[in-house]
Amino acid sequence: MTRILVTNDDGIHSEGIVVLARALEAIGEVFVVAPAHEMSAASHSLTLTRPLRIDAIDEHHYSIDGTPTDCVTLAMSHILKERAPDIVLSGINRGPNLGDDTTYSGTVAGALEASIHGLPGIAVSLVTRTDFDFSYAAEFSVRLAERVLADGLPRGTLLSVNVPPGPVKGARITRQGVKIAKPTVLEGIDPRRRRYYWIGEEKVTWHDENGTDYEAVSEGLVSITPLRNDLTDYRALDEMRGNGWGGFAAGSAR
Repeated sequence: MTRILVTNDDGIHSEGIVVLARALEAIGEVFVVAPAHEMSAASHSLTLTRPLRIDAIDEHHYSIDGTPTDCVTLAMSHILKERAPDIVLSGINRGPNLGDDTTYSGTVAGALEASIHGLPGIAVSLVTRTDFDFSYAAEFSVRLAERVLADGLPRGTLLSVNVPPGPVKGARITRQGVKIAKPTVLEGIDPRRRRYYWIGEEKVTWHDENGTDYEAVSEGLVSITPLRNDLTDYRALDEMRGNGWGGFAAGSAR
């Protein structure tokens, strides 16, 4: 039987992961290993400064007092070490992970950690801030997981999927867009008279470009963006080599 690992960054009790895990039971044996508490915007962080604890809720559900990356790492090294999962899904996130936000996303990081372990990873986000109905995104995730299990993904590749609310009208393979953001930072004084800063919601628009994840969801389509754990900018690499940067680097070593 297909073995499926599910994680997220909203916490093991969030509605998105509950709905996703239940839907995936139609195609395999599902194991949920997720943060004990919300870890939104944790990015691809790994806990190294304190011990982690695994709380076994039952034989298929485990909470960890750490990040999504911690969860996948411990799932692979301990919880599912006797037999690794065939695929990892992360989500369903409460809110979008579009454009540059993928670099902050703990949801995307869960799928990214899967790719590092040589497994196909899918991160799923629901593109809304209110009225969360995860059922359509879960249904689409099952169909997408079946396709990935059948066809595979290139090694080191993960999929970042953003699903508009409501029935799925269609999907598009996209590239990561570029946002134009103005962060909201609240400033205040705590009871000990020390100044603090609280980063809040951003006011976001995006560059109007064809083929991006932003464009797809603005047209009511699911955006499927393939990402890689290799962050090398190969175009810049070729340009820098061609423009003599290799000699500069060699000179810097002296």
